Amino acid sequence: MKLAFKIQYKGTHYSGFQSQKNANSIQDELIRAFKQISVDNLQMNYSGRTDKGVHALGQVFDIVVSQDRSDMQWINGLNSNLPNDISVVDVDRVEDTFHSRFDAIDRTYSYLIFNSPSRNVLLDNFYYWEQSDLDIDKMNEESQCLIGKHNFSSFRSLSCGSNNPERDIKKIEINKLGNIIEIKITANAFLQNMVRIIVGTLLEIGKDQIKTSLREILESKDRNSAGITINPRGLIFLGPNYENITKLNPAKSPLIRI
Repeated sequence: MKLAFKIQYKGTHYSGFQSQKNANSIQDELIRAFKQISVDNLQMNYSGRTDKGVHALGQVFDIVVSQDRSDMQWINGLNSNLPNDISVVDVDRVEDTFHSRFDAIDRTYSYLIFNSPSRNVLLDNFYYWEQSDLDIDKMNEESQCLIGKHNFSSFRSLSCGSNNPERDIKKIEINKLGNIIEIKITANAFLQNMVRIIVGTLLEIGKDQIKTSLREILESKDRNSAGITINPRGLIFLGPNYENITKLNPAKSPLIRI
């Protein structure tokens, strides 16, 4: 029997989702929790490899199990053995052919910015603090050129291992509520650091620190023409979207409702 789980986590103290040598990951904690409820030798697929410090509200992974338990037995059993910054929020029985990564139609990330002259220490792990005034209208206008299928070489890490730099961005929203700015991006998939570089570039555009247009940066296919790779603390993986599996589809924005 194949199960797909939706989880949330605070990524501050983890190396990312995927297991790595000499670093603690979300996947490591999940494997330990499954062992505590007598599920071992896992083959785990997952919808997105979030980087160090990145959070998630809707990460999805799937495994094959032999045990037949109720949804709440799976959820409560795992959560009782997970640290407080990781939580299983849902589980669904899926077809044996289901794959968390390859069956995803698209994925959505949200980046949160606290735009104020003074820092909010209570929100520090979940927002990027930006003191300067930002031209939100200009950021919104410039961002629309990224929608569609493009070569995003300008917006990927120099160490990105993907052979194909083309990605299809379906939607970009930039909204502001009080001091909080949310940049939300939905695409078929993302290159390494793609969202963080896009957000970093948009921030520099909003502060009028970049004189070239975002379209020119995109068309240059040159990482050096884009802005900074912004800190991961404000990045939240809202999750993948699947056909006919509503329980696993993306959550709403994490801390604001626009």
